[in-house]
Amino acid sequence: MCIMNDLYEVLRLYVNIFQPSAKLVSKERIGPKVLKHYDKLKTPYQRLLESSCVNEATKNFLRQAYETLNPADLKRRIDRFKRKLEQCHKKKNEARKAADREPSFI
Repeated sequence: MCIMNDLYEVLRLYVNIFQPSAKLVSKERIGPKVLKHYDKLKTPYQRLLESSCVNEATKNFLRQAYETLNPADLKRRIDRFKRKLEQCHKKKNEARKAADREPSFI
């Protein structure tokens, strides 16, 4: 599935660099309810740059990669791969329907 691999490669960049997510910091039970406390919205890319566990060379590499990316272009590429997947699925379903219509001689 080459389309799936290509889609994943672009989607991984889009999600990890441009899509912020909330990180659960703590949970507190008050009777039957559980209050959840979240950190500020940040992308995984931002969390890596703030981490002390990542060395400076890796951070510089990530910054250079970030500078080359365009979120609008990534989104267009994702949409293009999704359309290709939909077309493949549609062709596969049409082939199945055609095979089901053919009489089978036993």
